[in-house]
Amino acid sequence: NFRYYGQEKEHNVLVMDLLGPSLEDLFNFCSRRFTIKTVLMLADQMIGRIEFVHCKSFIHRDIKPDNFLMGIGRHCNKLFLIDFGLAKKFRDMRTRCHIGYREDKNLTGTARYASINAHLGIEQSRRDDMESLGYVLMYFNRGCLPWQGLKAATKKQKYEKISEKKMSTPVEVLCKGFPAEFSMYLNYCRGLRFEEAPDYMYLRQLFRILFRTLNHQYDYTFDWTMLKQKAAGSGAACGTSTQAQPSQSMNQQTDLGVRIPFSHSARGRIQTWLKQEHQQQAAT
Repeated sequence: NFRYYGQEKEHNVLVMDLLGPSLEDLFNFCSRRFTIKTVLMLADQMIGRIEFVHCKSFIHRDIKPDNFLMGIGRHCNKLFLIDFGLAKKFRDMRTRCHIGYREDKNLTGTARYASINAHLGIEQSRRDDMESLGYVLMYFNRGCLPWQGLKAATKKQKYEKISEKKMSTPVEVLCKGFPAEFSMYLNYCRGLRFEEAPDYMYLRQLFRILFRTLNHQYDYTFDWTMLKQKAAGSGAACGTSTQAQPSQSMNQQTDLGVRIPFSHSARGRIQTWLKQEHQQQAAT
């Protein structure tokens, strides 16, 4: 929610709700791997948030873990989508007329999660947000994506390498070792036409049915919640207090050998947020 916007002297001011850590921060906190249960609980909310934006006739165009934040207080288990700096209206709200198909567009968004059509210079639409989400989910499942860590002399050449690797990696290879629903999701999104509205409920049901098949309980117990509970239990057993610790070093090592900085301040913020989350749950 926007709390205030206006001009203060020479500055433009926008005040929004205070939120918790991003999914990228929490991913690092959990040693860069989420369980299927956490991924599926997140997927359900993420699809819902994107659908809401699309219902307002906008596409986000920068779907990535950094732009999804958990709430605070009584909203600590609720996911929020932020950063609409690259968002674009895809249809006229009055006439419902969709924007036209165009090519030769520059890549907008984050190359790691960009759709194949975005790499090819095709005007983005709803299908591209949904495809990007598919890559985010597989990033959470795998710990990294096959096109991470590619080296190139220029940004343009790097984007080309990412595009080539993305297009040459079959969905079935990307999703190998994980439930078929993830490849079904990506194949569905890639098969959408430019103006076609995604069937959001179908996609949510795809993951909800898988969730129930795996006998999970939708109890909002995410991986970071488990880390906190384990740390609390360990501290109680030792007679001392402790804080949740990632199982790897502070500078996380990915499968590609790329170090991901994870500062003490970032960990401290997450631990403070987890403590507040625990207090909120205890109060209810």
